[in-house]
Amino acid sequence: MTKRSDNLPATPTVQVIERMFSLLEVLASREEPVSLKEISEKTGLHPSTTHRILNDLTIGRFVDRPEAGSYRLGMRLLELGNLVKARLSVRDAALAPMRELHKLIQQPVNLSVRQGDEIVYVERAYSERSGMQVVRAIGGRAPLHLTSVGKLFLAAEDPQRVRAYATRTGLVGNTRNSLTQLASLERELVQCRQAGLARDNEELELGVRCMAAGIYDDQNKLVAGLSISAPADRLDEGWLPKLRDTAASISAALGCPGSKTPAAAGR
Repeated sequence: MTKRSDNLPATPTVQVIERMFSLLEVLASREEPVSLKEISEKTGLHPSTTHRILNDLTIGRFVDRPEAGSYRLGMRLLELGNLVKARLSVRDAALAPMRELHKLIQQPVNLSVRQGDEIVYVERAYSERSGMQVVRAIGGRAPLHLTSVGKLFLAAEDPQRVRAYATRTGLVGNTRNSLTQLASLERELVQCRQAGLARDNEELELGVRCMAAGIYDDQNKLVAGLSISAPADRLDEGWLPKLRDTAASISAALGCPGSKTPAAAGR
């Protein structure tokens, strides 16, 4: 039988990691520093074991020790979290759910973001079978008030900013359905806020209708919109639950609090 070397750790590596995670979970549950005694009690670890692991985490700046015998989460976790956040891409998070949604509804699915007074199409999922005459090109732009996603962004603004937008742009229309009067736009935005989604009723282009739901980041800030485009006589209200679920799953991937992560629901 091989004799165990004294240089090997006393506990398996996996067990040490599990204990470290349990300590971090306790610290994460409290805003104020937590005493060594309380941490030991909540994790069920012996005080000496708790102290040893916390000391190693303190050296690595994963844990802070504001005063002797008390601990809190350290700044290193914030630094690492910001690195992860910086790598998160709305497009990367949205692409697979968009494709799944397109498979379900067989109509174009668009991802758009706001740039100034316009929305910009940054990704799309579509096929020739959709029957659409017009498919938005990636990089294409459109005024906020003429698009479903643009209305989501305007609905997130306060009334003063919406009026400023109307003054800057003149609310120029594209079709007979375009909202070119401030009062009409404001009524539409109220409906958007109440419903949590927005519509384009042949306002950008005759023959094309859209519905959109918002995508939110880890600060619950609207960062993009997901829209379905379809021939005006083919837009199906039954797509709404799929639209909402897909937008929510993308938001969850971006860290939005409270967003669910359904397994490839449609939008």
